[in-house]
Amino acid sequence: MTLIRDRKLAPAGLEKINWVKEHMPVLRELETIFRDNQPFKDLNIAVCLHLEAKTAYMALVLKEAGGRVAVTGSNPLSTQDDVAAALVEEGLEVHAWHGATPEEYNEHLYRTASTLPQLVIDDGGDLVSLLHKKFSNHIPHVIGGAEETTTGLIRLRAMEKSKALGFPMIAVNDAQCKFLFDNRYGTGQSVWDGIMRSTNLIIAGKKVVVAGYGWCGKGVAMRAKGLGAKVIVCEVDPVKALEAHMDGFEIMPLLEAAAVGKIFVTVTGCSKVLTTEHFKIMKDQAILANAGHFDVEIDKKSLVSLAGPPRRVKKGVDAYTFKDGRRIYLLGEGRLVNLVAADGHPAEIMDMSFGLQVLALKYLLDNKSNLENRVLNLPPEVDRKVALLKLKGLGLKIDQLTPRQKEYLESWELDI
Repeated sequence: MTLIRDRKLAPAGLEKINWVKEHMPVLRELETIFRDNQPFKDLNIAVCLHLEAKTAYMALVLKEAGGRVAVTGSNPLSTQDDVAAALVEEGLEVHAWHGATPEEYNEHLYRTASTLPQLVIDDGGDLVSLLHKKFSNHIPHVIGGAEETTTGLIRLRAMEKSKALGFPMIAVNDAQCKFLFDNRYGTGQSVWDGIMRSTNLIIAGKKVVVAGYGWCGKGVAMRAKGLGAKVIVCEVDPVKALEAHMDGFEIMPLLEAAAVGKIFVTVTGCSKVLTTEHFKIMKDQAILANAGHFDVEIDKKSLVSLAGPPRRVKKGVDAYTFKDGRRIYLLGEGRLVNLVAADGHPAEIMDMSFGLQVLALKYLLDNKSNLENRVLNLPPEVDRKVALLKLKGLGLKIDQLTPRQKEYLESWELDI
């Protein structure tokens, strides 16, 4: 039985899906190919991602490819109820609604796992973890899965290290067409979209503190610079800190940055990045936003202990008022600001990421007898295929090596 808010919202959701479809040529091409050859015919596929229009279109592509698809959200505040309703109208099983309580969120996950999937797409590792904990008898029947995020891969690699991982998982997040575009350009644009929609404040001239300089952090810092902000990067990795320095950003410890920053964006994948010692020295009206997967990077319990319960001052903005009169504004309850306060990554970007996800499942299916129960990289040829499909969709052409050039590059004794 499907669990959604309101099935009557479906027409609005279908409009959103049809809009993104027009801007996702990679998925459209795969839909055409897979509709004919039905690679996932009669297979149960479970999808746990941010349930909005781009995710919905990918789920529909999997359905067109023959799969029996069940979908749930990977974040209680990023689910769009009209999109969930649209998927139900299209014949998919959906368990998700916006604003789910922790108990409801877990129930949605459980019902999705109860479909006993043979293929899984996950975002953050919640669904894979639940399958291992509550559905261990089904694990031998799972062909494998694909993970979308850095945070999820951290959890999966911990499972692999402890010999707990029961089926192969493809690290889609580590594919070039994912991190170079989704993590960098997608996160960079959508995070600032969420911050600006929430606050309606100017970014130019403000001191922006970016905690974490992985690919997502690079995108956030790059876009902040483009908007005219004075950007400070805080890192624990000396190589990434040096890279941020070479990219033209100021480097300092987070405790120092806390005293001078105006807008703080956490992009680390770790917990308690901003906590009591930072909150005590922040300026009045400091703005906190999280762009990491879980709502643990900004220590909300410490905020409450210092300032008491927050006051909702506008949609998506909670004010914590300290005894000395200072106010700290938390956006999106500390969850992913680009999905809670905006529409997530642009459709053109997610076209590549979700193309990789679909092809990752196809790879698992084609190679199921040869893969170990480990976190595996997506083969480079799949990355290349997605890039070529994207170029084709953009109407762009590139050169090709001549046979002589290939021979030159592959030989160590060929004359120049």
